Amino acid sequence: MAKTLVTKITPLLPLALLLGAGALNTLAFAPYTLWWLPLCTLALLAGILNRPATANNTAASVSAGRAALMGFSFGLGWFGVGISWVHVSIDQFGGLPLAGSLALMALLVAYLALFPALACWLYAKLSTHALSGWLKPLLLAACWTLAEWLRSVLLTGFPWLSLGYSQTSFGLGHLAPLIGETGISFLLVFSAAALAQLFISGPRWPRIVPALFAAALFVLSPQLSRWQGWHYSEQQLSVLLVQGNIKQELRWVPEQEQPTMLKYMDLTRPHFHTDLVIWPEAAIPRLEPLAEDYLDNLNRAALYANTAVISGILDYNFKTQQAWNNLIVLGKRYRDSTDGDYFYGHGNRYSKHHLLPIGEFVPFESLLRQLAPIFDLPMSSFSRGSYVQPNLIANGYHLLPAICFEIAFPDQIAANMTADTQLLLTVSNDAWFGDSIGPHQHLQIAQMRAREFGRPVLRATNNGITATINANGDITARAPQFSQTVLQDTVQLTVGQTPYARFANTPLVITCALILLFSLVRRWQRRSNGNA
Repeated sequence: MAKTLVTKITPLLPLALLLGAGALNTLAFAPYTLWWLPLCTLALLAGILNRPATANNTAASVSAGRAALMGFSFGLGWFGVGISWVHVSIDQFGGLPLAGSLALMALLVAYLALFPALACWLYAKLSTHALSGWLKPLLLAACWTLAEWLRSVLLTGFPWLSLGYSQTSFGLGHLAPLIGETGISFLLVFSAAALAQLFISGPRWPRIVPALFAAALFVLSPQLSRWQGWHYSEQQLSVLLVQGNIKQELRWVPEQEQPTMLKYMDLTRPHFHTDLVIWPEAAIPRLEPLAEDYLDNLNRAALYANTAVISGILDYNFKTQQAWNNLIVLGKRYRDSTDGDYFYGHGNRYSKHHLLPIGEFVPFESLLRQLAPIFDLPMSSFSRGSYVQPNLIANGYHLLPAICFEIAFPDQIAANMTADTQLLLTVSNDAWFGDSIGPHQHLQIAQMRAREFGRPVLRATNNGITATINANGDITARAPQFSQTVLQDTVQLTVGQTPYARFANTPLVITCALILLFSLVRRWQRRSNGNA
């Protein structure tokens, strides 16, 4: 009986180990930043995937179905713990009983776990015993990159916790201006798979050389950053970021509109001497067509103070019944402007493109809105802005904007980057997620964008984490979370273009395509020889 029990438990042990390894991955990201941890957790995944299925080592590895199950187990742990902060918003503002909110969270985690499952399934399909040395680590990295790309585009995309973010301030982070976060993820998976090969039997040097190369990447990456393509200019600007700390349950209460707008004006008025003033996402809770008197007053105040204000606000067309999550510029458009820039409908604005599912648009709206309160949240039916939009111009400065989780889409940032872009701007409202790790991960993503594109980032939020980030991805100033405050800083501008800003992920896409094609050909050749 004991032997039978061990036989039943043994196949489950690798799955349990991978579930735990995926959960540990959370510690690699902010606020914990154990950047080396993915090397261990992914090495465990790669080692189990490459474990010979027979005692004489003649089988390539586990079956494709078993590999998919392993990737799924890893993904359940990875996202089950890593994005547990999403449950805060579902539980507190979704209007569902606890069982319903947990079920919805489990569904989201299971969906995200499908992507590492796909990567492992494809790897097992293309991997053969003939692939050794460099090829297996490269193949796993290519499969992983393909699956992560799909995760970033399907159902509008949710590329949160991509592995490269764990390297934002350490490890391979210096390579961000060259290959971006996506390229860093590729190298991280390659390095972990190369490390796993050291513990698998076979010829020595084909196993050792890839691991030595991976080690060299970590050692030499600071030196490679000398080709980052940008440098600091002599130009500086003073900025003011306003954090209103409005409770989420009060943000859309009609009686709170006027107090909220007065609060932001009162917090800003003593500091109007700065070059730029930034208010967070939807800081003005009144619809733009109904707030013209307030906006005209703010426009004149900014003009007289020789500055510009950028604020989040919701626009609504009463004729077409369309709504947009916008950023608008008030006050001076250029340094020599003699009139305020703002009037309703002016073009110096940005409309959010990547809408958050459920929060900003509801798929299958006519069906889902009837099922539960979470599918009928206030302001959950927005129209989508264009993918490419002009940069905002405020007091002569050119800012590339991203609202909320749009900052997690580097392709969108690259598509909107111009030769005139001086700053990246991201505004958000993370009050949905309470005192969780979500806002810290969000800030880390913004730091990576700064490194990739060689531009400072201004991040204004409702209740934190409001911060300024230099072009190296370092936080230069940071406001305390959950406080009503203002953050003042002097930001050093940069000139030049990073290689990643110029080429984006094109070199990586070509590399992955060649690896997958080569592996496919080798598999076809092996099957042909076997049939012969």
